[in-house]
Amino acid sequence: MASLRIFSGTRTSRIAEADAVAVIGLGRFGQSLALELMASGTEVLGIDTDEEIVQSLNGELTQVARADTTKAEVLKQLAVDEFDRVVVAIGSDIQSSILTTSVLLSFGIPHIWAKATSDAHGQILQQLGVQHVVYPEKDMGRRVAHLVRGAALDYIEVDDDYAIIKTSPNASIVGRRLGETGIRQKHGVTVMAVRRDGEPWCNADAETVLREGDTILVAGPTRRAEEFGQLR
Repeated sequence: MASLRIFSGTRTSRIAEADAVAVIGLGRFGQSLALELMASGTEVLGIDTDEEIVQSLNGELTQVARADTTKAEVLKQLAVDEFDRVVVAIGSDIQSSILTTSVLLSFGIPHIWAKATSDAHGQILQQLGVQHVVYPEKDMGRRVAHLVRGAALDYIEVDDDYAIIKTSPNASIVGRRLGETGIRQKHGVTVMAVRRDGEPWCNADAETVLREGDTILVAGPTRRAEEFGQLR
């Protein structure tokens, strides 16, 4: 079986020179990522070892190839070494994930994101030198847990101990200027923006007066932001 098969006639080296990203591993996470990048106007080189998956994405991505990405010579044939941004979205084969990432690091690619399926997998990737290790399943599980608890309408974890939540204003701050409520002193959080009656989001400041029915974005330490979101 050949180690490399390219679909689409576009030259990969030309893609690498554009606003482009190489996505290695086209499972559910990799496909979703690649298609979202395409929708935002970013050119995408997608690579996977499964020919059926690759064929299904022919015409959906700028270029798609079936290849063994653990081999440096194969990645060079695809000009992956010329990309500034590469995502390793391999999840089911940890050995391939680690070997592929190691090859990419040897190329000196400045921005590498790698998917980790476990804490141990992530630790190895970090030890290799990957600066951006992502945990899609773990992160989504934590996000949904916060939503299930009813503390927020939406939840974004900025870091391990800091979050932004979308919620409704509680009675203690409705009808008052934010600068008079003492939110930061009392709750350790900041109201960043407000949305009213389906209108676009607006930045909030000390003069903003919230109403019942508004939706707000609140930022702060995770626990304090969640506790504030539970106030009614």
